[in-house]
Amino acid sequence: MTATTADTAVSESTSPPLVEQNPALGPARRWERIALVVLLLGTAAAYLWNITVNGMGNNFYAASAWAGSRSWKALLFGSLDPGNFITVDKPPVSQWVMGLSGQLFGFSSASMLIPEALMAVAAVALTYGAITRATDSRGAGLLAGAMLAVTPVVAMMFRFNNPDAAMVLLMTAAAYCTIRSLRWASMRWLMLAGVALGFAFLAKMLEGLMVLPALGLAYLVVAPTGLGRRIGHLLAAAVALVVSSGWYVLLTILWPADSRPYLAGSTNDTFMDLVLGYNGFARYLGKNHMGRKMLEMPAGYEFPHFHGGGPFGGGNGVERLFTGEIGFEISWLLPAAILAFVLVLISRGRAPRTDLVRGAALTFGLWLLIDGAAFAGMQGGMHAYYTLAIAPAIAGTVALGVLEMWRRRNSVLGRSGSAALILAGGVWGFVLLQRNSDWQPWLRWTILVVTILAAAGLALTAVPALSRRTHRRATAVLVAVGMIAALGGSTAYAAATLPQAHTGGGPSVGPAHKDEMPPAFAQTRHAFGMFMGGDDYPPQLIDMLRHTNTTWSAATERSGPAAGLELASRTSVIAIGGFTSEDPTPTLAQFQDMVRTHQLTYYIAPEVKLPDSWRKKPAHPATGNEPNQSAAQQDPDAALWHPVGNTDIFNWVSAHYAPQRMDGLVVFNLSAAPH
Repeated sequence: MTATTADTAVSESTSPPLVEQNPALGPARRWERIALVVLLLGTAAAYLWNITVNGMGNNFYAASAWAGSRSWKALLFGSLDPGNFITVDKPPVSQWVMGLSGQLFGFSSASMLIPEALMAVAAVALTYGAITRATDSRGAGLLAGAMLAVTPVVAMMFRFNNPDAAMVLLMTAAAYCTIRSLRWASMRWLMLAGVALGFAFLAKMLEGLMVLPALGLAYLVVAPTGLGRRIGHLLAAAVALVVSSGWYVLLTILWPADSRPYLAGSTNDTFMDLVLGYNGFARYLGKNHMGRKMLEMPAGYEFPHFHGGGPFGGGNGVERLFTGEIGFEISWLLPAAILAFVLVLISRGRAPRTDLVRGAALTFGLWLLIDGAAFAGMQGGMHAYYTLAIAPAIAGTVALGVLEMWRRRNSVLGRSGSAALILAGGVWGFVLLQRNSDWQPWLRWTILVVTILAAAGLALTAVPALSRRTHRRATAVLVAVGMIAALGGSTAYAAATLPQAHTGGGPSVGPAHKDEMPPAFAQTRHAFGMFMGGDDYPPQLIDMLRHTNTTWSAATERSGPAAGLELASRTSVIAIGGFTSEDPTPTLAQFQDMVRTHQLTYYIAPEVKLPDSWRKKPAHPATGNEPNQSAAQQDPDAALWHPVGNTDIFNWVSAHYAPQRMDGLVVFNLSAAPH
């Protein structure tokens, strides 16, 4: 009976326990145990160190975490405010973690961000476990975990409060469970993978499910049982996924809409509209307008055009993954990972269908290719940090390639493959560091020279005069030195990322750099900062909000500014129109009712003095070429811009209440008698 037949017979006759041991792995050696402890404790120490330097991180999610620490309903739904007017525009799994931590320890930067750092330790441990079990090599697992820990986008986002960290942890858990299911065709482990993906969906919707095809195909190809049973197991896992995510969708349907917060980002207050629209196909196809109503300029002015991608990826297509901020955040080992995937498939080409190494390569390699292709084709505004989703896939795939080439070091494929992997990492690291040539210029040249020498040395180890022992030692040293050098750029950039303060909606990796504001914004920096949801508000205003006793202290346009006001005043603030100002809530009638029933006290709107340089030069009415001087003499008040999406509410408030101007804001006291 063949090994494959025996495995099939075992899998069909018995169902292995969840704690089954891999007999091929054997007990851990002392250095392996110590190395694992060092890896996990080192990750924890690095990621927890001075974590509060990031303050509130992204105010948008910090406000939700604060709300969840104050209200169980806000925690359940991921509300932006304790008054439960509207949610954040994502499902609440990440808010559950941060809000519950606030419930237990009191809300603070530390209670919010420490769970994020601990998620990094868990993700590293799961990556280690998946690769170790697939390859029967703890060394490969350690390499994979270490590569994940020193990826710059990981070092940034697992110390931040966006939902991406929770999503990626759950995706990694699903990959680990899938690897566990492959050895014995375990339906239970595969169903656990489905549960993990279900909660990944509840962390960031469809992005959490992008790994699903890779996991399903790996099981369908590799699991050691008949095709019918494989399909049946996949269907069972699909049921587990639907149940683990669908209960929350059902909850939002059954819970009366008038007693829960509005589901931000949806057009009709339904969860699936948010999934398929704003956070789904609309975002991917670039159909999200992202607050177009707010940016409508007064007559006679036009919004200036500025160059530069900032935190967003530049361009479209595959090159997006290698350029701009995305290149610095994720691409350090991306060429090596693609090469490693190909090398492993070639090397394992004659292995049985049930080969675990090939199964792991399919799991991590297809994860990388599928998610990478999705990011490359995304038409909407794409933050560079979205690519955190492929960090475990890159680490796992490269580790598999390094191990497979090491195991075949006596062959041409093994030596040339090892050299190619080292060069792919080192040369691309040099290219990335060259783009920031003023920072540590010695580093890129060191990486380039060492990786080239290591690759050349691997070619020379084929010299027949070398003894077997010398050959083995030389190869081990060259591979180790070459991989350390290849990881040098990523590690250095991750280390430079850790001490930097990261706040706002689009953080960036690497050493500190000066933020350049276009000259046209210079006169309006303070007002624009508040408008975009910063936390630098006039003390008088914050004191006014703190002394209110209504359900909501104030209402303002968009979730970003509302979140900033909440965190500064620790009061509930209504976010009119949600994140982009496009959500149809509240209507004017609803707003008027809240004013009439004394549910809120203030209405706050940004008021920006537009620079003269933004004024259009009207064309001559006859020729269309020469300036029309008379038309240029406009009302000076037209230069006061109130970027609000719901102009009906602003116009009604402006018509009935007296304004009070405060350093870039106009404040209306709705508890005063209207005029």
